[in-house]
Amino acid sequence: MTEVAVIGAGPAGMTASYVLAKNGVPVHLYEASAQVGGMARSIELWGQIVDIGPHRFFTGDARVNALWLELAGKDYEMVDRLTRIFFRNKFYRYPIQVGNVLRNLGVAESALCVASYVWWRLKPGGRDLGDTFESWVTARFGKRLYGHFFKTYTEKLWGIPGSELSSEFAAQRIGGLSLWEAVKHAVLPGTRHDHKTLVDQFAYPSHGSGQIYERMRDHVEAQGGTVHLRTPVHSLVTSGTTVTGVRLASGEVCEYDEVISSMPLTLLVDRFADVPPEVAAAGRSLEFRNTLLVYLLVDADRIFPDNWIYVHSTELRTGRITNFRNWVPTINRGRKETILAMEYWSFDGDDCWHWADERHIELAKLEIVKTGLVEAAQIKDGAVVRVPRCYPVYRRDYRQDLAIVEDFLRGYDNLQVIGRYGAFKYNNQDHSILMGILAANNIIDGAPKQDLWNINSDYDYQESSLITQTGLVKNA
Repeated sequence: MTEVAVIGAGPAGMTASYVLAKNGVPVHLYEASAQVGGMARSIELWGQIVDIGPHRFFTGDARVNALWLELAGKDYEMVDRLTRIFFRNKFYRYPIQVGNVLRNLGVAESALCVASYVWWRLKPGGRDLGDTFESWVTARFGKRLYGHFFKTYTEKLWGIPGSELSSEFAAQRIGGLSLWEAVKHAVLPGTRHDHKTLVDQFAYPSHGSGQIYERMRDHVEAQGGTVHLRTPVHSLVTSGTTVTGVRLASGEVCEYDEVISSMPLTLLVDRFADVPPEVAAAGRSLEFRNTLLVYLLVDADRIFPDNWIYVHSTELRTGRITNFRNWVPTINRGRKETILAMEYWSFDGDDCWHWADERHIELAKLEIVKTGLVEAAQIKDGAVVRVPRCYPVYRRDYRQDLAIVEDFLRGYDNLQVIGRYGAFKYNNQDHSILMGILAANNIIDGAPKQDLWNINSDYDYQESSLITQTGLVKNA
């Protein structure tokens, strides 16, 4: 019987292991950390449950929704989403509300934004989206709105100017947005927006996002599979163009018939034996961005109503603030204190990535007080979580380097790469879960049928559905 090694226990790798185990395929999962779930894991802090930043689950794919509900059972709630943008010491509703924007920006600045939008829409070449994030957004919303509501947050997250970021990121994440549709939704009662980034409600597990992946782990083990935590894989073992197993960081070699990898693509390629120079160079050109989260324990239970806030203010280094009081009450476990998470992003070589935890906590304290949301005396404690290599950076020309790496990996039998890290795709949970399902099915069915390199955030649903409080509702 085919034995499979899965590298990485994030949403993609954990899902692949779960589906394989359900179908009686012997599976061995290797995870470098002490916990499953990857970026979607949950942790305990100060007697409460928190996630690694805000992780909401939402998809229209019936296969993914059905699997999620299979694992969640009745242990989930529907959460009403509220997010705002913090800009120039004011809060803007997202999606926009015309009255809110007028009050905050003022009539004069709002008029200038509209004029900028009209100018870019009417001027010769103004609608040319170009190949950068900056050109794409400017063509759709105008230069002034780009500067107010897109530039600062995006450059905090990616660490490069918008003029160096690929337009693919904009098309993938905000491609369905238009100024007219946003205004129509804000002005006309009863109009709906279908864009996934603007969804008003989402399903959330009663015990944190990681609950789904912990239940996957339990099922894999109950079916006789093995989940090896704190067991990093160093590299793949090959014979010619066939992958025959994995080499652990300890030096031990384990043989397998199939390998599914969600380890960072850059590490995977760097550790191949006899990798061609052009492939090695392409792999080194691909970059990941790191996340550092500072959790603050605040002695208050009603601070602000948002699930999370996007911070567009240039004077603050943090990019996003999550309030775990506003998700589901079960994760607060009856505690009166609120846990906030403040996110910071960096590259490996940035000095701040190597700061001591205490320095990060002091910075976060100062910045949350600057927002006016919390008083210094209310902050009781802080904690830091570092997440390396979690955002694949879509530089303007990254596709050329990724294509070289992709062609190289396609040349190996018995290997599939999946997930945000493994396939170098800016996946949400649902995209990674789908890649895990399809990778497992490729093995179960006996021959690869689905090209996983083509699974992006804009894939077409075979059947559309929606999770509600009472279960799965299929759309006509």
